[in-house]
Amino acid sequence: MKNRINLINLLVLLFGSLVLPSLSYAQSGGGAMSFGGLVPLFLIFVFFYLFLIRPQQKKAKEHQKLLNALKKDDKVITAGGVYGTVSSVKENVIDLKITDGVCIQVTRQSIAAVINKEAQNTSARVPEVVKK
Repeated sequence: MKNRINLINLLVLLFGSLVLPSLSYAQSGGGAMSFGGLVPLFLIFVFFYLFLIRPQQKKAKEHQKLLNALKKDDKVITAGGVYGTVSSVKENVIDLKITDGVCIQVTRQSIAAVINKEAQNTSARVPEVVKK
């Protein structure tokens, strides 16, 4: 009986010292990344594209359309916060009339927004409450 327990202990010791380390080396060996390791990187890229890159590109395209559609007598706001009326549009330079007798030149890219007359009128309206 005692010989049998010693034999089992010897076999466990041999198995533990010879077979188990070779299995662990076989699993951790290789530097190749599996497909499962690439999935989180792909998901991070998709997240950044959908929520950061794409909306920024859309906003830049809309701003470029706005700049290309500028014409004389448009009311605009510059990036510095100056309100004015476009008096002439050249290639990259826009003449803004701020008040009577005051005209400044700004670059086309410094125009932040165009003020629409409809937008001014609709934002000032207060909705009526309908009573039954």
